Amino acid sequence: MHQVIASPQGDKFIIARPGARKGMHVPYAMHQELAGAVASGQAVPGWLADAARQAWGIDLAGCRAKGTVLVRPLTPLNYSRATWEINKGCNFNCEHCYLAERKFEGLPCEEKDRLLSMLRDAGVLWLQFTGGEPTIDRDFPHAYRTAFRLGMLIEILTNGSRLHRPETIELLSSLPPHKVTVSLYGASAESFDSLTRKPGAYRLLMKGLKAAKEAGVSLELALIVTKHNAHEVETMREIAREYAAAYTEYANISPTYDGNPEPLAAQAPGFLDKSTVFQGCPAGHTFFHVDPHGFATMCFGRENPVSLMAEGLDGLSRLPAIADAQMLRSGGCSGCQLSATCRVCRPLAKAYQEAKAPLNTYCQHGNGDDTA
Repeated sequence: MHQVIASPQGDKFIIARPGARKGMHVPYAMHQELAGAVASGQAVPGWLADAARQAWGIDLAGCRAKGTVLVRPLTPLNYSRATWEINKGCNFNCEHCYLAERKFEGLPCEEKDRLLSMLRDAGVLWLQFTGGEPTIDRDFPHAYRTAFRLGMLIEILTNGSRLHRPETIELLSSLPPHKVTVSLYGASAESFDSLTRKPGAYRLLMKGLKAAKEAGVSLELALIVTKHNAHEVETMREIAREYAAAYTEYANISPTYDGNPEPLAAQAPGFLDKSTVFQGCPAGHTFFHVDPHGFATMCFGRENPVSLMAEGLDGLSRLPAIADAQMLRSGGCSGCQLSATCRVCRPLAKAYQEAKAPLNTYCQHGNGDDTA
Protein backbone atom coordinates (compact mmCIF):
# COMPACT_ATOMS: atom_id res chain seq x y z
CA MET A 1 0.00 0.00 0.00
CA HIS A 2 1.21 3.53 -0.76
CA GLN A 3 3.16 5.54 1.79
CA VAL A 4 2.80 8.95 0.14
CA ILE A 5 0.02 10.67 -1.79
CA ALA A 6 0.58 13.27 -4.51
CA SER A 7 -2.61 15.18 -5.22
CA PRO A 8 -3.75 18.27 -7.11
CA GLN A 9 -5.71 20.70 -4.92
CA GLY A 10 -7.14 23.64 -6.81
CA ASP A 11 -4.16 25.45 -8.31
CA LYS A 12 -1.70 23.71 -5.93
CA PHE A 13 -0.11 20.28 -5.75
CA ILE A 14 0.20 18.55 -2.39
CA ILE A 15 2.40 15.76 -1.08
CA ALA A 16 0.83 14.08 1.98
CA ARG A 17 1.28 10.95 4.08
CA PRO A 18 -1.61 8.97 5.59
CA GLY A 19 -1.75 9.43 9.35
CA ALA A 20 0.57 12.47 9.33
CA ARG A 21 -0.44 16.11 9.70
CA LYS A 22 2.61 17.53 7.95
CA GLY A 23 2.55 17.87 4.19
CA MET A 24 4.14 19.96 1.48
CA HIS A 25 3.30 21.94 -1.64
CA VAL A 26 5.20 21.22 -4.84
CA PRO A 27 5.10 22.79 -8.31
CA TYR A 28 3.27 21.18 -11.21
CA ALA A 29 6.55 19.96 -12.72
CA MET A 30 7.36 17.87 -9.63
CA HIS A 31 3.85 16.39 -9.58
CA GLN A 32 4.31 15.37 -13.22
CA GLU A 33 7.77 13.98 -12.44
CA LEU A 34 6.22 11.73 -9.80
CA ALA A 35 3.50 10.61 -12.20
CA GLY A 36 6.17 9.73 -14.74
CA ALA A 37 8.26 7.83 -12.18
CA VAL A 38 5.25 5.75 -11.18
CA ALA A 39 4.26 5.03 -14.79
CA SER A 40 7.76 4.02 -15.87
CA GLY A 41 8.75 2.00 -12.79
CA GLN A 42 11.51 4.39 -11.73
CA ALA A 43 12.75 4.97 -8.20
CA VAL A 44 11.36 7.69 -5.94
CA PRO A 45 13.03 10.98 -6.97
CA GLY A 46 15.79 12.12 -4.66
CA TRP A 47 14.03 15.35 -3.74
CA LEU A 48 11.00 13.40 -2.43
CA ALA A 49 13.18 10.96 -0.50
CA ASP A 50 14.94 13.89 1.19
CA ALA A 51 11.65 15.69 1.93
CA ALA A 52 10.00 12.52 3.32
CA ARG A 53 12.94 11.90 5.63
CA GLN A 54 12.77 15.45 6.94
CA ALA A 55 8.97 15.68 7.26
CA TRP A 56 8.03 12.18 8.41
CA GLY A 57 11.25 10.39 9.35
CA ILE A 58 10.81 7.67 6.71
CA ASP A 59 13.40 6.42 4.23
CA LEU A 60 12.15 6.19 0.65
CA ALA A 61 15.57 6.27 -0.98
CA GLY A 62 15.83 3.53 -3.60
CA CYS A 63 12.14 2.56 -3.31
CA ARG A 64 10.18 2.10 -6.49
CA ALA A 65 7.77 4.99 -7.02
CA LYS A 66 5.03 2.57 -8.08
CA GLY A 67 3.48 1.18 -4.90
CA THR A 68 5.19 3.82 -2.74
CA VAL A 69 3.64 6.97 -4.19
CA LEU A 70 -0.01 7.22 -5.20
CA VAL A 71 -0.45 10.00 -7.78
CA ARG A 72 -4.03 11.20 -7.90
CA PRO A 73 -5.44 12.37 -11.24
CA LEU A 74 -5.99 15.95 -12.30
CA THR A 75 -9.66 16.96 -12.21
CA PRO A 76 -11.57 19.93 -13.61
CA LEU A 77 -13.60 20.08 -10.39
CA ASN A 78 -12.35 22.19 -7.50
CA TYR A 79 -13.52 20.08 -4.54
CA SER A 80 -11.01 19.12 -1.89
CA ARG A 81 -13.14 17.97 1.07
CA ALA A 82 -16.33 16.01 1.58
CA THR A 83 -18.33 14.58 4.45
CA TRP A 84 -20.10 11.27 3.89
CA GLU A 85 -22.91 9.96 6.07
CA ILE A 86 -22.25 6.32 5.28
CA ASN A 87 -25.39 5.49 7.26
CA LYS A 88 -27.67 7.50 9.54
CA GLY A 89 -28.29 4.52 11.81
CA CYS A 90 -26.79 4.80 15.29
CA ASN A 91 -26.45 2.63 18.37
CA PHE A 92 -26.97 5.73 20.57
CA ASN A 93 -30.17 7.81 20.73
CA CYS A 94 -28.69 11.20 21.65
CA GLU A 95 -31.10 13.84 22.84
CA HIS A 96 -29.24 16.60 20.98
CA CYS A 97 -28.85 14.87 17.57
CA TYR A 98 -29.37 17.19 14.57
CA LEU A 99 -30.44 14.40 12.20
CA ALA A 100 -34.10 14.52 11.27
CA GLU A 101 -34.27 10.73 11.02
CA ARG A 102 -31.86 7.96 11.94
CA LYS A 103 -32.90 5.23 9.51
CA PHE A 104 -30.43 2.41 9.08
CA GLU A 105 -30.30 2.28 5.31
CA GLY A 106 -28.07 3.31 2.45
CA LEU A 107 -26.24 2.21 -0.68
CA PRO A 108 -25.23 -1.42 -1.28
CA CYS A 109 -21.51 -2.13 -1.07
CA GLU A 110 -20.77 -1.96 -4.79
CA GLU A 111 -22.54 1.40 -5.05
CA LYS A 112 -20.52 2.69 -2.10
CA ASP A 113 -17.43 1.82 -4.14
CA ARG A 114 -18.77 3.74 -7.13
CA LEU A 115 -19.55 6.74 -4.94
CA LEU A 116 -16.06 6.75 -3.43
CA SER A 117 -14.51 6.65 -6.89
CA MET A 118 -16.63 9.68 -7.85
CA LEU A 119 -15.50 11.55 -4.77
CA ARG A 120 -11.88 10.86 -5.70
CA ASP A 121 -12.55 12.04 -9.26
CA ALA A 122 -14.18 15.20 -7.90
CA GLY A 123 -10.84 16.05 -6.27
CA VAL A 124 -11.73 15.07 -2.70
CA LEU A 125 -8.53 14.48 -0.74
CA TRP A 126 -9.91 14.89 2.80
CA LEU A 127 -12.90 12.61 3.40
CA GLN A 128 -14.83 12.56 6.64
CA PHE A 129 -16.80 9.41 7.51
CA THR A 130 -19.78 10.23 9.69
CA GLY A 131 -23.31 9.06 10.40
CA GLY A 132 -25.23 8.12 12.46
CA GLU A 133 -22.38 6.05 13.81
CA PRO A 134 -20.17 5.06 10.85
CA THR A 135 -18.47 2.10 12.52
CA ILE A 136 -21.74 0.17 12.88
CA ASP A 137 -22.31 0.07 9.12
CA ARG A 138 -21.51 -3.42 7.92
CA ASP A 139 -19.60 -2.00 4.93
CA PHE A 140 -17.54 0.48 6.97
CA PRO A 141 -14.28 -1.55 7.00
CA HIS A 142 -14.53 -2.18 3.26
CA ALA A 143 -15.42 1.45 2.50
CA TYR A 144 -12.58 2.69 4.71
CA ARG A 145 -10.06 0.47 2.91
CA THR A 146 -11.43 1.56 -0.47
CA ALA A 147 -11.17 5.27 0.38
CA PHE A 148 -7.64 4.71 1.67
CA ARG A 149 -6.65 2.80 -1.47
CA LEU A 150 -8.03 5.64 -3.62
CA GLY A 151 -5.67 8.05 -1.88
CA MET A 152 -7.95 9.92 0.51
CA LEU A 153 -6.93 11.26 3.91
CA ILE A 154 -9.69 9.97 6.17
CA GLU A 155 -11.30 11.45 9.26
CA ILE A 156 -13.78 9.39 11.27
CA LEU A 157 -16.40 11.08 13.44
CA THR A 158 -17.43 8.43 15.96
CA ASN A 159 -19.10 7.98 19.33
CA GLY A 160 -16.26 5.60 20.23
CA SER A 161 -18.53 2.71 21.17
CA ARG A 162 -16.80 0.24 18.84
CA LEU A 163 -13.33 1.68 19.04
CA HIS A 164 -12.24 -1.07 21.45
CA ARG A 165 -12.95 -3.89 19.01
CA PRO A 166 -9.77 -5.64 17.79
CA GLU A 167 -10.85 -5.44 14.14
CA THR A 168 -11.35 -1.67 14.43
CA ILE A 169 -8.01 -1.11 16.15
CA GLU A 170 -6.25 -3.31 13.57
CA LEU A 171 -7.83 -1.35 10.72
CA LEU A 172 -6.79 2.03 12.12
CA SER A 173 -3.31 0.81 13.01
CA SER A 174 -2.55 -0.77 9.63
CA LEU A 175 -4.14 1.97 7.50
CA PRO A 176 -3.73 5.12 9.61
CA PRO A 177 -6.44 7.77 9.31
CA HIS A 178 -5.75 11.47 9.11
CA LYS A 179 -7.87 11.96 12.21
CA VAL A 180 -10.26 10.09 14.52
CA THR A 181 -12.58 12.45 16.36
CA VAL A 182 -14.51 10.94 19.27
CA SER A 183 -17.48 12.70 20.86
CA LEU A 184 -17.38 12.99 24.65
CA TYR A 185 -20.85 13.45 26.14
CA GLY A 186 -19.92 13.58 29.82
CA ALA A 187 -17.42 12.52 32.45
CA SER A 188 -19.60 9.98 34.25
CA ALA A 189 -21.97 7.17 33.35
CA GLU A 190 -24.84 9.20 34.80
CA SER A 191 -24.40 12.22 32.52
CA PHE A 192 -23.13 10.35 29.44
CA ASP A 193 -25.81 7.66 29.44
CA SER A 194 -28.51 10.23 30.17
CA LEU A 195 -27.68 12.33 27.09
CA THR A 196 -27.12 9.34 24.77
CA ARG A 197 -30.11 7.48 26.20
CA LYS A 198 -28.01 4.34 26.00
CA PRO A 199 -27.24 2.38 29.18
CA GLY A 200 -23.59 1.39 29.22
CA ALA A 201 -22.56 3.99 26.64
CA TYR A 202 -19.96 5.63 28.90
CA ARG A 203 -18.37 2.27 29.69
CA LEU A 204 -18.01 1.52 25.98
CA LEU A 205 -16.55 4.96 25.30
CA MET A 206 -13.90 4.66 28.01
CA LYS A 207 -13.04 1.14 26.85
CA GLY A 208 -12.49 2.52 23.36
CA LEU A 209 -10.33 5.43 24.52
CA LYS A 210 -8.09 3.08 26.49
CA ALA A 211 -7.77 0.63 23.60
CA ALA A 212 -6.85 3.40 21.17
CA LYS A 213 -4.23 4.81 23.55
CA GLU A 214 -2.65 1.39 24.07
CA ALA A 215 -2.55 0.78 20.30
CA GLY A 216 -1.06 4.21 19.56
CA VAL A 217 -4.08 5.39 17.56
CA SER A 218 -4.11 9.19 17.80
CA LEU A 219 -7.46 10.70 18.77
CA GLU A 220 -9.06 14.08 19.04
CA LEU A 221 -12.03 14.60 21.35
CA ALA A 222 -15.10 16.73 20.75
CA LEU A 223 -16.46 17.80 24.14
CA ILE A 224 -20.23 18.23 23.74
CA VAL A 225 -21.42 20.52 26.55
CA THR A 226 -25.10 20.14 27.49
CA LYS A 227 -27.37 20.52 30.50
CA HIS A 228 -26.52 16.93 31.40
CA ASN A 229 -22.79 17.47 31.79
CA ALA A 230 -22.11 21.21 32.17
CA HIS A 231 -21.10 20.60 35.79
CA GLU A 232 -18.45 18.13 34.58
CA VAL A 233 -16.70 20.28 31.98
CA GLU A 234 -13.37 20.41 33.81
CA THR A 235 -13.37 16.62 34.32
CA MET A 236 -14.21 16.19 30.62
CA ARG A 237 -11.15 18.31 29.82
CA GLU A 238 -9.04 16.07 32.05
CA ILE A 239 -10.23 12.99 30.14
CA ALA A 240 -9.38 14.73 26.86
CA ARG A 241 -5.90 15.66 28.06
CA GLU A 242 -5.26 12.06 29.07
CA TYR A 243 -6.48 10.31 25.93
CA ALA A 244 -6.39 12.81 23.06
CA ALA A 245 -3.82 14.76 21.11
CA ALA A 246 -6.24 17.72 21.03
CA TYR A 247 -9.80 18.59 21.95
CA THR A 248 -12.49 21.12 21.05
CA GLU A 249 -15.55 22.16 23.04
CA TYR A 250 -18.99 22.52 21.47
CA ALA A 251 -21.99 23.94 23.30
CA ASN A 252 -24.19 25.37 20.54
CA ILE A 253 -26.85 22.69 20.13
CA SER A 254 -28.83 23.05 16.91
CA PRO A 255 -32.30 21.93 15.87
CA THR A 256 -32.52 19.14 13.32
CA TYR A 257 -31.59 20.26 9.82
CA ASP A 258 -35.29 20.28 8.87
CA GLY A 259 -36.22 22.58 11.76
CA ASN A 260 -37.37 20.26 14.58
CA PRO A 261 -36.68 22.06 17.90
CA GLU A 262 -36.41 18.97 20.15
CA PRO A 263 -32.56 18.89 20.34
CA LEU A 264 -32.53 22.42 21.80
CA ALA A 265 -33.83 21.04 25.10
CA ALA A 266 -30.32 19.68 25.76
CA GLN A 267 -28.64 23.08 25.52
CA ALA A 268 -26.82 24.32 28.62
CA PRO A 269 -27.70 27.95 29.45
CA GLY A 270 -24.65 30.16 29.69
CA PHE A 271 -22.41 28.04 27.47
CA LEU A 272 -23.12 29.52 24.02
CA ASP A 273 -19.96 30.11 22.04
CA LYS A 274 -19.81 33.78 21.03
CA SER A 275 -16.24 33.85 19.78
CA THR A 276 -16.35 33.45 16.00
CA VAL A 277 -18.10 35.74 13.55
CA PHE A 278 -19.52 33.86 10.58
CA GLN A 279 -17.85 35.13 7.42
CA GLY A 280 -19.10 32.55 4.99
CA CYS A 281 -17.62 29.14 4.22
CA PRO A 282 -16.70 27.11 1.13
CA ALA A 283 -19.63 24.69 1.49
CA GLY A 284 -20.89 23.80 -1.98
CA HIS A 285 -17.80 25.24 -3.66
CA THR A 286 -14.73 23.36 -2.40
CA PHE A 287 -16.55 21.18 0.14
CA PHE A 288 -19.78 19.19 0.07
CA HIS A 289 -21.83 16.68 2.04
CA VAL A 290 -23.12 13.30 0.85
CA ASP A 291 -25.96 11.39 2.50
CA PRO A 292 -26.27 7.56 2.71
CA HIS A 293 -28.04 7.41 -0.67
CA GLY A 294 -25.46 9.44 -2.58
CA PHE A 295 -27.27 12.79 -2.58
CA ALA A 296 -24.87 15.75 -2.40
CA THR A 297 -25.75 18.98 -0.59
CA MET A 298 -23.76 21.94 0.64
CA CYS A 299 -23.55 20.88 4.33
CA PHE A 300 -26.18 21.65 6.99
CA GLY A 301 -28.40 23.08 4.24
CA ARG A 302 -30.05 20.07 2.61
CA GLU A 303 -32.25 21.75 -0.02
CA ASN A 304 -32.21 20.70 -3.69
CA PRO A 305 -29.94 17.65 -3.26
CA VAL A 306 -27.92 16.45 -6.25
CA SER A 307 -28.09 12.70 -6.93
CA LEU A 308 -24.53 11.64 -7.67
CA MET A 309 -25.67 8.10 -8.36
CA ALA A 310 -28.05 9.29 -11.12
CA GLU A 311 -26.24 12.35 -12.47
CA GLY A 312 -22.61 11.54 -11.79
CA LEU A 313 -20.06 14.29 -11.36
CA ASP A 314 -21.89 16.55 -13.83
CA GLY A 315 -24.49 17.16 -11.16
CA LEU A 316 -21.91 18.84 -8.93
CA SER A 317 -21.75 21.75 -11.37
CA ARG A 318 -25.15 22.87 -9.99
CA LEU A 319 -24.10 22.72 -6.34
CA PRO A 320 -22.32 26.10 -6.00
CA ALA A 321 -25.42 28.03 -7.13
CA ILE A 322 -27.64 25.97 -4.81
CA ALA A 323 -25.31 26.72 -1.91
CA ASP A 324 -25.18 30.44 -2.68
CA ALA A 325 -28.98 30.63 -2.68
CA GLN A 326 -29.14 29.02 0.77
CA MET A 327 -26.45 31.31 2.16
CA LEU A 328 -28.54 34.36 1.26
CA ARG A 329 -31.52 33.28 3.35
CA SER A 330 -31.83 34.95 6.74
CA GLY A 331 -35.55 34.39 7.36
CA GLY A 332 -36.64 35.98 10.61
CA CYS A 333 -33.33 37.82 10.86
CA SER A 334 -34.28 40.13 7.99
CA GLY A 335 -33.50 43.70 8.96
CA CYS A 336 -31.10 42.80 11.76
CA GLN A 337 -28.69 45.71 12.13
CA LEU A 338 -25.95 43.39 13.38
CA SER A 339 -26.07 40.84 10.56
CA ALA A 340 -22.56 41.80 9.42
CA THR A 341 -21.18 40.35 12.64
CA CYS A 342 -23.54 37.37 12.92
CA ARG A 343 -22.08 34.22 14.42
CA VAL A 344 -24.52 31.72 12.92
CA CYS A 345 -24.33 30.28 9.39
CA ARG A 346 -27.33 31.15 7.21
CA PRO A 347 -28.77 27.64 6.67
CA LEU A 348 -28.39 26.93 10.38
CA ALA A 349 -30.13 30.19 11.30
CA LYS A 350 -32.98 29.21 8.99
CA ALA A 351 -33.36 25.89 10.83
CA TYR A 352 -33.47 27.71 14.18
CA GLN A 353 -36.17 30.03 12.86
CA GLU A 354 -38.24 27.17 11.45
CA ALA A 355 -37.97 25.53 14.87
CA LYS A 356 -39.29 28.78 16.41
CA ALA A 357 -36.33 28.62 18.76
CA PRO A 358 -36.01 31.36 21.38
CA LEU A 359 -33.65 34.02 20.10
CA ASN A 360 -31.20 33.55 22.94
CA THR A 361 -30.62 29.91 21.96
CA TYR A 362 -28.91 30.87 18.72
CA CYS A 363 -28.51 34.64 18.34
CA GLN A 364 -25.13 35.25 19.89
CA HIS A 365 -25.03 39.04 20.15
CA GLY A 366 -24.98 39.19 23.93
CA ASN A 367 -28.21 37.51 25.05
CA GLY A 368 -29.91 38.19 21.75
CA ASP A 369 -31.69 41.25 23.09
CA ASP A 370 -29.55 43.69 21.10
CA THR A 371 -30.68 42.57 17.64
CA ALA A 372 -33.18 44.48 15.62
